[in-house]
Amino acid sequence: MLQRLVLSILLLLGPCAMSLAAAPFTLTPSSSGLALNGNIELLEDTRGEINAGNLDSAEIQARFQPANGRASVGQSLTPWWIKLTLQRDADAPEQWALEVGSVTQLDLQLYLPDGQGGWHVRQSGERVAFAESRDHPYRRMLFKLPTLDEQPLTLYLRVFDPAGNSFPMRIWQLDDLTQLATHENLGLGTIYGVILALLLYNLFILISLRDKAYFWYVLTTAFALVFIISMTGHGAQYLWPNGAVPPWLDRVTLPSLWGLFACRFTQTLLQTRVYVRWAHHLLSMACGIYIIAIVLNLFGERYLAAWAIALLSLTSIPAALGSALIRWRQGFFPAQLYLYGYGLVLGSVGILLLRTTGVLQPAEWNAYVFPLAVAAESILFSFALAYRIQILKQERAVALQQADREKTARLAQLQASADELQAAVTARTAELAATNDQLRERERELRHAAFHDLLTELPNRRYLVERCESALAHAQRHNESVALMLIDLDHFKPINDRFGHAAGDLMLQVIAKRLREHVRAGDAVARLGGDEFAALICGSDAESQAREIAARLLAELSEPVHYGAERLRVTISIGVALYPSHANNFTGLYKIADQALYRVKELGRSGARVHGDDGELSEQACLQLDVLKVPSGLV
Repeated sequence: MLQRLVLSILLLLGPCAMSLAAAPFTLTPSSSGLALNGNIELLEDTRGEINAGNLDSAEIQARFQPANGRASVGQSLTPWWIKLTLQRDADAPEQWALEVGSVTQLDLQLYLPDGQGGWHVRQSGERVAFAESRDHPYRRMLFKLPTLDEQPLTLYLRVFDPAGNSFPMRIWQLDDLTQLATHENLGLGTIYGVILALLLYNLFILISLRDKAYFWYVLTTAFALVFIISMTGHGAQYLWPNGAVPPWLDRVTLPSLWGLFACRFTQTLLQTRVYVRWAHHLLSMACGIYIIAIVLNLFGERYLAAWAIALLSLTSIPAALGSALIRWRQGFFPAQLYLYGYGLVLGSVGILLLRTTGVLQPAEWNAYVFPLAVAAESILFSFALAYRIQILKQERAVALQQADREKTARLAQLQASADELQAAVTARTAELAATNDQLRERERELRHAAFHDLLTELPNRRYLVERCESALAHAQRHNESVALMLIDLDHFKPINDRFGHAAGDLMLQVIAKRLREHVRAGDAVARLGGDEFAALICGSDAESQAREIAARLLAELSEPVHYGAERLRVTISIGVALYPSHANNFTGLYKIADQALYRVKELGRSGARVHGDDGELSEQACLQLDVLKVPSGLV
């Protein structure tokens, strides 16, 4: 293997650099964030004989060789030991934290001196839960070191992962690392959001069209997103933090599933079964090997599974590139978009393979190449799917025109036979019935769209007006009351300005859900537009119910909404108008409720008000008093 050859050369040259590598790394006040791999020594435990009991022996210590900056040794069936010696200047802080940047390391053990001639062993890696594998909630493994003085501290790491060993190491002050984590989470969260938005958008199209290409795209994007989240360490931190990483979520199974679905997407989008049969067979074989790799991994053969995935590049990559180029030359424009997206991911996967095999060392510049490439690929593949649907529509229209011409010709030939003509009429009648069914279904969909808000799935203003007029008529017949509540979100615009419309949409959806939960089933909730909602309360106790619901909503709707790592919060202002006390129709009730809402906002927002609570009269009551005051002219 290539990494073995490189490592052997380094080990042969090791004695020449021993004096440099063995010197302790001196920490200064400005050392926070510095890489340590230029000051470590490596030892491959080919016989698995090294343990805490013989680690300090002269024979073992003599076998350590300078790493010369290496941060990866690639795939290996044997464990590797890393030796690091630290000391500090008199001006440097005493407390430091050691970061091991590999987030998908199967097994990692940290050996720290216990002060009694022995070792304190700390287990980490994917075999233990997130909180157990580090001393600080950070997406990468992080360990607090013992208090450092001016005497050197020597520690050891033992890494073992048949799928690839990497150990980029840095030294940190926790405050500096916290600031870095904030920027990292913001950048990665943006990537997650883009991919998730594309996933949901195309999932909606899949539900509407039930197209196979969209089905495989949704699966490919979903597992690519989970794979990215796992690679960055956020998976173990947020999605499965309470236990070891299960085999179906590790660094072998997730990329295998992603590759499997990507191959099926390629076959469907490019129609390789019809146009590029040799590529179709190679991609089918790749799908089978991906399944075999998953099975091997589930049975503990992680090393073989990892190499199976790496060797798949000999079949899947030429097949995908070849079929895309051929279809592009055939005039199929989505193949060009596919080629661009696949090329980006192919380059990033190549970098991942070089990191996995140890040829390319982990670094900041190549840590985010794959997530960015997948985000770009998802965008380009989405465009390719949209263009493909357009092409299919055009082909279908041409086919329908051709079918209509053929049908006309057949009908002309069948005019001599009454039985055949009747059969044609019957068939045409059945088609018309099916078309009518489709039209009725479309009419139901349009009616639903006309009366409901697309974002929140709440009824809209049009629905509320009709429902209110019906409720007022019922209340007049049965001598009941009706309450119209206008609900407006306070300080909603800053959320859109600061976090984007995706955050604003999420806030509106959560607010809508909470409104439905706190209003009775017989009453109505609607979104009037923007950040304005309304509730219609009916019944003899409408006023008391409105006050009670308003009190609950003030408490519940002010609870924060989680958007990634952010906690978004708004308050609400509520204005209430009553029938028949304030008005007799929807327009009047809306105007009175809006005046009450405006009064709440004048008083500082985040409150509820029923018109008349301060003794003011509605326009209807004022008009009645004016009529009473006008002299009648009768003696």
